[in-house]
Amino acid sequence: MSDAAVTRIDSYLESKASAFSEIPVIDVAPLIDGSDPQKVAKELAFVCENIGFLYIRNHGVDKQLVADMYAQTKAFFDLPLEEKQKLNIINSGQTLRGYIPMYGENVDPENTRDFKEVFDYGQHEEEVSPFFGPNLMPENAPAGFRETAERYHTAMMELGRKLVSGIALSLNLPADYFEQLQQKPINIQRLLHYPPQEGDITQKEIGIGAHTDYGFLTILSQDEVGGLQVRNANGDWVSAPPIEDTFIVNIGDLVQTFTNDRYISTVHRVVNSSGRQRYSIPFFMDLDFDAPVSVVDTCHGEDNPPKYQPYTCGQHKYKRFVDSYVHLTN
Repeated sequence: MSDAAVTRIDSYLESKASAFSEIPVIDVAPLIDGSDPQKVAKELAFVCENIGFLYIRNHGVDKQLVADMYAQTKAFFDLPLEEKQKLNIINSGQTLRGYIPMYGENVDPENTRDFKEVFDYGQHEEEVSPFFGPNLMPENAPAGFRETAERYHTAMMELGRKLVSGIALSLNLPADYFEQLQQKPINIQRLLHYPPQEGDITQKEIGIGAHTDYGFLTILSQDEVGGLQVRNANGDWVSAPPIEDTFIVNIGDLVQTFTNDRYISTVHRVVNSSGRQRYSIPFFMDLDFDAPVSVVDTCHGEDNPPKYQPYTCGQHKYKRFVDSYVHLTN
């Protein structure tokens, strides 16, 4: 990098180098293979109460599939802008899928413009309803794009259901407790590209602004570039660097409601000051559109009354979309 392109980061955007004890790594094999799900559930309980973010290893997702998905992600974002714009999310109606160009989504609009581009898809359906319907796939897609994308989505669904069962067990609920609310869940598979930022980097424009995730849980694969930051209970920003063969998992707003604030939907952001292109692949697992969200019986009592009025998953998620998406606010 030349002297003219020196990167200067506002002190507010600096993060601490994370000791892995701050964002722990959990071996979820006993949950995945059924050998000791209660062991993993106990670990999940501790992390969800104190941190809200964790790395998982031995998750069962094929390493080659992850590599193939990254190759397809990079190839997609390398398409000419005019090709990607044909898939603009504004063309998807209520389905809310497709391409989101730079600044098309801002998750912290009062403070930040998001310096990223996005492609969202889910399970393809012909009938259109809020968050459901046809995927907008590129006509000139890289070879194997659709097949790889669908295989990856399926793998995330399988892993997500296991993790949701582990969260249920961690709350002393039956493993299938939340399954009844996930007969046709709102799930979004997202591909993300964060260009590098140079010069003076301030809160006004970063990769993605400070936010919590809207749904039940997120399974994130991030490349080797890094840039993810998580805000801890002391208000300090902590780096969540890439760890090979792991996913990062964090719980979202719905879990915080279900648990009456016992579990934490943690604020996080991305600052890409690496000088390199950054890619990540998050999967957002939610509930059915009409699924009721209210405090579960094991998380309230006489001395701990429910803090939340019941609402539905779709109601909450759509409101957060309206707050974040430029085309829904114009």
